[in-house]
Amino acid sequence: MKILLPYLALYRRHWFRLSLGIILAIVTLLASIGLLTLSGWFLAASAVAGIAGLYTFNYMLPAAGVRGAAIFRTAGRYAERLVSHDATFRVLAHLRVFTFTKIMPLSPGGIARFRQADLLNRLVADVDTLDHLYLRVISPLISALVVIALVTFGLSFLDVKLALTLGGIMMILMLLLPVMFYRAGKPAGRELTALRSDYRMQLTSWLQGQSELVVFGAQARFRQKLNDIERRWMLRQQQQARLTGLSQAVVIAAAGLTVTLMLWLAAGGIGTIANPGALIALFVFTPLAAFEALGPVAAAFQHLGQVIASAQRVSQIIDQPADVTFPAQGPQAAEHVTLSLKNVNFTYPGQPLPVLKNITLEVAAGEHIALLGQTGCGKSTLLQLLTRGWDINNGALSINGHAITTYDEASLRQMITVVSQRVHIFNNTLRENLRMASPQRSDDQLAQALRQVDLHVLLEDEGLNAWLGEGGRQLSGGEQRRLGLARALLHNGPLWLLDEPTEGLDAETENHILALLHKHCENKTLLLVTHRLQGLENLDRICVMEEGEIVEQGDHPTLAASHGRYARFLARG
Repeated sequence: MKILLPYLALYRRHWFRLSLGIILAIVTLLASIGLLTLSGWFLAASAVAGIAGLYTFNYMLPAAGVRGAAIFRTAGRYAERLVSHDATFRVLAHLRVFTFTKIMPLSPGGIARFRQADLLNRLVADVDTLDHLYLRVISPLISALVVIALVTFGLSFLDVKLALTLGGIMMILMLLLPVMFYRAGKPAGRELTALRSDYRMQLTSWLQGQSELVVFGAQARFRQKLNDIERRWMLRQQQQARLTGLSQAVVIAAAGLTVTLMLWLAAGGIGTIANPGALIALFVFTPLAAFEALGPVAAAFQHLGQVIASAQRVSQIIDQPADVTFPAQGPQAAEHVTLSLKNVNFTYPGQPLPVLKNITLEVAAGEHIALLGQTGCGKSTLLQLLTRGWDINNGALSINGHAITTYDEASLRQMITVVSQRVHIFNNTLRENLRMASPQRSDDQLAQALRQVDLHVLLEDEGLNAWLGEGGRQLSGGEQRRLGLARALLHNGPLWLLDEPTEGLDAETENHILALLHKHCENKTLLLVTHRLQGLENLDRICVMEEGEIVEQGDHPTLAASHGRYARFLARG
């Protein structure tokens, strides 16, 4: 249960709406109890009074009470649903933001061991499950406790013994039922959470790997595995449904026995009234209505195991210490950047072999350098070290003479412009996808950046209001790459790190983009990771990497005439 405390603490931000929802739930329950109790007593009293009591029995006041209770019950139920769900959605949004802000500093090291589908499931489905904590546990529990206390207090004015009997029975059930059904539902809840995660991961893998599964004839086997998980998931859901039905049956049975007991006790007299008459109906209908408050409580705790399992899965991620931490303050961002790497070594956690070995590189301000080499030689990893995606194992890495670890995150991000191999397109407008690079830019500046990278076609029709869809599915791979370059132009830091910026572009567009980068970054420091040879003659220096080491460096004419590795790359075309 301690695992839930950090998430309960987040509820304080929305305490007013949550409290109002609980108050409205209590008012609704009390109105429901008042409606049934008053109606039962009114009908019984009217029958006892008969025609003879037509002129002595006050029909108007109870009838008004019945109407008032009915109105309060209907209006209270609507308001309670409105307020409770609004509060729950706000808490859910806060939980998602809280979880995401905890995950972001862990990237990429802290989340590398989790599959993307698993991360998505934890961030969405498991966080969604945590909203049961309020709707199914906290609100019903508090509401039931208050209703029991108020009903017992109200009936005590008529008969203390009967009031304590009803209150005692309800309180005993209140203590026993949650414990019983929590223990009964805990194993199923935990397995439901795990099966839901497994199913979604397998489904994602099945959808993404259709081509490979068909080619290797594994589609049927993979689908059978998916069906097995789904079958076990449904069996656990059926088990939960049976427990829910059992809990309601127990509450209904307890209500029936309690009504019978109250009828027997009330028949012997109520308070000082030996012949209670119609008052017996009041003590009969009160438990019938009051037990409505216990129905959600019995079922709520059976889902608590699922909530705790989800909380544990989320906490497995967010409670990790970050591999990379930034100081609160550091050197100020500069307009020009120099880089210095001395004997830098790096090995990914859990991997036996180093990725970078004794990298020594000095980059002057405004210098343009290409990192060339075969896939897996460490080029992209080197860029990740420069953005502090990871920290070096040993050696020295500094920017403008200051160790990179001394920079606060905001200053470091301000200085660096990055175009990664994979350009992330968000499910939003073209404008918002561009403004994330520089929020203060005007629409004219956004449009100019698109024209610079030959994406003027995107300004047609809806223009910057065009909806790009999830993952930018309306855009080709080359258009996505150029959209990433447009973001880089808008951010415009003094240090540019480009990872295969012209991948997927045709020759004409590639030449245009390289010319644009050469002109735009004339006074900026640029590191270009590439395996393509186009445009390298315009760079100041070329560093050839092999197996995590810089094995050759120099300008294009020197390396081309040296008959080394770069010359062999040129010879192969």
